[in-house]
Amino acid sequence: MDARVLPDPPGRGTASPPSAPLRGRHLQALARLLGAGRVLVLSGAGISTESGIPDYRGPTGSRRRHTPMTYQEFTGSEESRRRYWARSHLGWETIRRARPNAGHRAVARLTAAGLVRGVITQNVDGLHAAAGTPEAVELHGSLHRVICLNCRNTVSRAHLDQRLREANPGFRDLAARINPDGDADLAPEQEARFHTVPCQVCGTGTLKPDVVFFGENVPKPRVANCYELVDAASALLVAGSSLTVLSGLRFVRRAARQGKPVAIVNQGPTRGDELAAVRLDLPLGDTLARLADELGA
Repeated sequence: MDARVLPDPPGRGTASPPSAPLRGRHLQALARLLGAGRVLVLSGAGISTESGIPDYRGPTGSRRRHTPMTYQEFTGSEESRRRYWARSHLGWETIRRARPNAGHRAVARLTAAGLVRGVITQNVDGLHAAAGTPEAVELHGSLHRVICLNCRNTVSRAHLDQRLREANPGFRDLAARINPDGDADLAPEQEARFHTVPCQVCGTGTLKPDVVFFGENVPKPRVANCYELVDAASALLVAGSSLTVLSGLRFVRRAARQGKPVAIVNQGPTRGDELAAVRLDLPLGDTLARLADELGA
């Protein structure tokens, strides 16, 4: 692959912005890679920002002002769980209303055309499935499901949302800033008056969103499935991930060790840039849609 990493755009370095022809050559290099087929897509938060869901580390990221709750905090005290569910109850509306954008739809088109043979997403918003991508592996789970840590019963988030509304009338009217993991910023006194609800099956169990918290491990069978997808792919396309956490970076490293080309489309630097044969610092929705159009998907 003759394409190389693009110069940093203005504000991220001293290099001047790339010209349109240079971007075009890189886009063509990515199109050739996708046109070969059997490509695996690894998507991150950057693919969902155009659907109104903020990310942590990109241009609109909130990581500097918001620290996600860890699994140890969540399971450690009722106060922590009350704080989580109070914030998540408000933030859920943003996740529920989000719709797939051009990037999600382009991945679905490329999958339907047989050019993309698998999708691993680090996102928990369910937007790949909503766009029509079958069997996308949700590496970190989904906010659309809730699991009891005692009896392991699983229910829909919509069902829990209704129960929380009934237990906390008027709470949804509070204004708050929404964070990437679907929760919101609230004052301690607001959190303290929130009422959680128990599992309806066992009656006492702790309810947790069916997602992998910080400090929690991705289930081993899910990781093994992702490794199999990497092994079967001809190339790996990273779409909208900074690859800051190892859970996604390990798949990039595995593909690179196998000599498979890695392409990265992300606004801002990533931990995998040195492994990339193709690197584009461009908005995802427009870029992926142009690729799908060019490939007739």
